[in-house]
Amino acid sequence: MFNLFKRNKNVGKQGADSTVDSKELFGGEDSSQEKIVKTTLSLPPNGKLKPEDRYYFQFLNNELPPLKQNQISLSGVELKVDDDSGKVFVTAFVRNSLARGIRLEKETTLLLLGPNDERIARQQFDLTKIGEIPAESSRPWYFIFEEKNVLIKEIPQTDWKLAFELKKAKGPHALDLEESWEKSLADQDKEKLENLVKSMTPPKAGEVNFMGVQARVADDGGLHVTLLIRNGSEKNLTLQQLPLTVEDASGDVIAKGGFKLEDLEVKANTSKPWTFIFPKELVLKEELDLSKWKAYPPQK
Repeated sequence: MFNLFKRNKNVGKQGADSTVDSKELFGGEDSSQEKIVKTTLSLPPNGKLKPEDRYYFQFLNNELPPLKQNQISLSGVELKVDDDSGKVFVTAFVRNSLARGIRLEKETTLLLLGPNDERIARQQFDLTKIGEIPAESSRPWYFIFEEKNVLIKEIPQTDWKLAFELKKAKGPHALDLEESWEKSLADQDKEKLENLVKSMTPPKAGEVNFMGVQARVADDGGLHVTLLIRNGSEKNLTLQQLPLTVEDASGDVIAKGGFKLEDLEVKANTSKPWTFIFPKELVLKEELDLSKWKAYPPQK
């Protein structure tokens, strides 16, 4: 149900506008420098608005500046702070100047920015609830920022704006060395690891996998296994514990164990080498054929 919070009808549009090319959200079309689009009002299909509210939004929509073709815009209308809960309520137009209807993503991060583009709040929203925004139209919607996502105490009442947090262009998959490795590894060994990471096909988006680098039997009979922990996600990965199974060239399981990693972090879009040491008592086979081997977390 579309349920705008109670507003002061004597107050006009308080917020500013932020606009992005549709290709920055969806890929594809470029903005046209030629066609200018005046968006028409599109109310949510399931919304129940009083006639005076419809007139209010129609009036505000008529005052909105035109857009270039193939743009998405967020146009701030009203902002209120609930002193009891600390929540910030924002009403805005979501505007679409494409020649087709659009649906926004379920996990979309929005920023609430101040007059100097300082961050007021940052939160992820399910924008599928807005429904399809028809071609060349503006849809009023409300956004509730939870107190935990509000970053400052003094919130301006005018010249603020909503904006999409655009994803940064993904750079090449890179090597991520722990500080202890950075200090102890020789430059030539670092270079070998960097070249190894560059030569491999990066993990798929969101994928985390493990690649064997080296396995050897130590003088005390323990098995030392070095793996690349490959993080294809756009977020840093923190590992607290990791169970591992190792097989040799014959396909036999030669070691099994669990490791506490004390919040080992693998940065987004990087591979981090780490050595796992199986003490002799966890090695399950006397004669190991390490001409070929693999290590992996066992399936639950």
